[in-house]
Amino acid sequence: MKALKFYIGIFVFILPLFIISQTLSDPWKKAVEILENIHEPKIPERVFNITDYADKASLAENIKPALDKAIEECGKSGGGKIIIPEGVYKCNGPIHFKSNINLHLEKNAVVLFSTNPKDYLPVVFTRWEGVECYNYSPLIYGFEVDNVAITGEGVFDGMASDENWWKWKGRKNPKDDETQNNPNSRPRLFEMNNQDVPVDKRVFGEGHYLRPNFVQFYKSKNILIEGVTFKNSPMWFLHPVLSENIIIRNVKTIGHGPNNDGCDPESCKNVLIEGCYFDNGDDCIAIKSGRNNDGRRINAPSENIIIRNCTMKDGHGGVVIGSEISGGCRFVFAEECKMDSPNLDRMLRIKSNTVRGGVVEHVYVRNIEVGEVSNAIVRMNMFYDPKEIGPRDFPPKFRNIRVENVTSRKSDYALEFLGLEESPIENVEIINCDFNGVKKENSISNTRNLILKNVKINGKAVN
Repeated sequence: MKALKFYIGIFVFILPLFIISQTLSDPWKKAVEILENIHEPKIPERVFNITDYADKASLAENIKPALDKAIEECGKSGGGKIIIPEGVYKCNGPIHFKSNINLHLEKNAVVLFSTNPKDYLPVVFTRWEGVECYNYSPLIYGFEVDNVAITGEGVFDGMASDENWWKWKGRKNPKDDETQNNPNSRPRLFEMNNQDVPVDKRVFGEGHYLRPNFVQFYKSKNILIEGVTFKNSPMWFLHPVLSENIIIRNVKTIGHGPNNDGCDPESCKNVLIEGCYFDNGDDCIAIKSGRNNDGRRINAPSENIIIRNCTMKDGHGGVVIGSEISGGCRFVFAEECKMDSPNLDRMLRIKSNTVRGGVVEHVYVRNIEVGEVSNAIVRMNMFYDPKEIGPRDFPPKFRNIRVENVTSRKSDYALEFLGLEESPIENVEIINCDFNGVKKENSISNTRNLILKNVKINGKAVN
C-alpha cells in the first residue's frame, strides 16, 4: 500500500510537468484548445426596433430614453435583438446592458454620445487604470450580465476631444486642478489602493476628473462585439473586466486621444480578438490584470487570449501586456497580424515595474508582418514608470516567450530587453525572423536563456 501511494504521488507530481513540457514543445496546440472553449453568446431571435419606442425626431435628439425602454422590455421578455436603423442619433448618457441582449447598429447608423460628464452619473462600480472604485459610468456598460452582444456596421462615437474629456488628462496644463492630476483625483485613488482602503469608500465621479472608458462589461460571460466602429473614446475603448468567453471580431477603434487604448481585456479568460483594425493614441491591444494591491488582492490573471488577423496602425504598441499586470498573464497567442506606421512604437511590448510586479508567461507570437515601427520590434521593460509611488517589493517575472516568423522593414531596435538583476527575463526564443532597417544594436540586459535561431538583422545572421 505504501509503495502504491508512493507511485501515485510521483505520478501526480510528474503529470503537470509533462503537460507543461508538451505545451512548450508545441504551444500552438494550447491555442487550439482555447479556441474550442470560445463560443458566441446564445441570444433569442426576438426583434425590438428602436423606432417603436419614439418618433424619428425624438430619437435623433436623444435616443437614450427609447433605448432604456427597449432594453427594459427586451430584458423582461427573455432577451433579443434591439435594432438601431440608419440615421444619426444623439445619446445623452450611458447605455446599460441587461443579459441576453444584442444591440445591433445597422449600416449608416451613427450614435453620438454626450460629452457632458453629468450625463454619466450616478457613479457605477468599475476599474480605473486597474484599480476598483466608483466612477462615471462607461458609455456602454454591463455588470454581471450573460449572453450579450454589440453588432452591426454602424458607428458609436464618444465625441471626445481636447475641448472636453481629453483635457482631463492634463497634457496641456498638467498643474490645472481640473485634471486627473489633482491630488484629490488620480493620486488619491492610487493612494487608496496602496493603503487597501475598502472599495465602497473609493467614490469618485464629479469633481475628480477620471475619464470613463467606452465599453465595459464587468464580471460577465459570453460576450460578442462584432462589426461596429468605435471612435473618440474619453479613455480606453473596449475594456472587459473579470469576464470570460469573449469574442471581439471585425471591430474598428479609431481615436488619438490620451490613453485611447483599443482593446484592454483585464483579468479575463478565453478571449478571441480577430480581424480588428486599431488606429489609436495609445496601445492597440493591452492585456491587463489589475494594478498593485488590487491586482494582487483579486488575484485574477488574464489568460487564454488569442489575437489573429488584426491590423495595427498608430499606437504605442501592437500587442501589449501591462503595465497594470499585478494579477499576472499567461497563454497569449498572436498571429497573422499586420503592423505599420511611423506612429506605432512597437510590435510586442511587455511592461511592468517593482511596484506592480506580476508574472507574465507563455506568450507566443508568429507570422507577423511589420512595416515600420518607431522604437523596437520586441520590447520587454521591467522599469516602466520609474517614478511610481509605492513599495518596490514586487519584482515582475517575464518568462517563456517565443517570437517566430516575424519580418520588419524599419525600426530603431530589433530587440530591447530590460530585465532586473534580481529578476531577469527568462526563456525567450526568437526564431526565423528577418529584421531590416534597424538603426541600433540590440539592447539586452538581465536576460537569461535567450535563444536566437535563424535570425537576421539588416541581412546579417545573429545569435
